[in-house]
Amino acid sequence: VQLQASGGGLVQSGGSLRLSCAASGINLDDYAIGWFRQAPGLEREGVLCISSSGNARSYAGSAKGRFTISRDNAKNTVYLQMSGLRSEDTGVYYCGLDKHDNIDYCQVVADKYYKLWGQGTLVTVSS
Repeated sequence: VQLQASGGGLVQSGGSLRLSCAASGINLDDYAIGWFRQAPGLEREGVLCISSSGNARSYAGSAKGRFTISRDNAKNTVYLQMSGLRSEDTGVYYCGLDKHDNIDYCQVVADKYYKLWGQGTLVTVSS
């Protein structure tokens, strides 16, 4: 079972990136998927998540209006589309799996409930 986050890179402030979280050995549609990020010297923080049904999303404050999340169950992949990037968005972005009885629920307040993490992909936003 493995999650692979990819799509990071260097982008100018105001630019866009799309991150992917691809799974092998597990069906992502059974799980809520969350994106978290960790800036140098700081704790990991939540960004955005999508419920297993795909009907619900939960945003951290800074992501709302700039980032969107979607899932392609046929490809067993979840995407994080980021636009209007700022220097404070710089960090390593991780995707994780969370299991809920409520298929229309996800949260990015606490990463401790996430069961499996990808290795992370680095996003660097230059000002």
